Amino acid sequence: MGTEQDMGGKKAAVRAMVAIIIFIALTALLFLANPEGFYPWAKAIHVIAVISWMAGMLYLPRLFVYHSQAKPGSAESETFKVMEQRLLRLIINPAMIVTWVFGLWLAWDGFGFHGGWLHAKIALVVLMSGAHGYFSAAVRRFAADANTKPARHWRIMNEVPTLLMIAIVILVIVKPF
Repeated sequence: MGTEQDMGGKKAAVRAMVAIIIFIALTALLFLANPEGFYPWAKAIHVIAVISWMAGMLYLPRLFVYHSQAKPGSAESETFKVMEQRLLRLIINPAMIVTWVFGLWLAWDGFGFHGGWLHAKIALVVLMSGAHGYFSAAVRRFAADANTKPARHWRIMNEVPTLLMIAIVILVIVKPF
């Protein structure tokens, strides 16, 4: 029999899966109902996904700052483990996938993958995805009580998504080249 946390995590995972299935079905219906008018819907979905991804990418390293100061095996540490894993699995990972899928579709449909600003933006999103991967590995290390990085490291890493986000937004809005 699982713990209360395990049961809560399983329920949350089921709810997230149901939400993803509903999202996919509604998106397909939007596209099938009006393929020519789907572009603004795709942009809206992309922006919503980006906001969700960034919220998680900004919050997760902040959790690492506090988690790195907690004694391994303590109740506080175990709570951070649950928070980090749920944030990653239920919000950050799905949001990144939706961001990439709709972002690539928009780049193809709206711009034919042309434009220096677009290539630079995609390169920065690849770097953001690399930061995502680094944070994902950190979640696994924290879960195994194997973090070796001090709080200061995580404070610095907390700024990486912010700087990338600023550059990406400038490229998208200003299109400087």
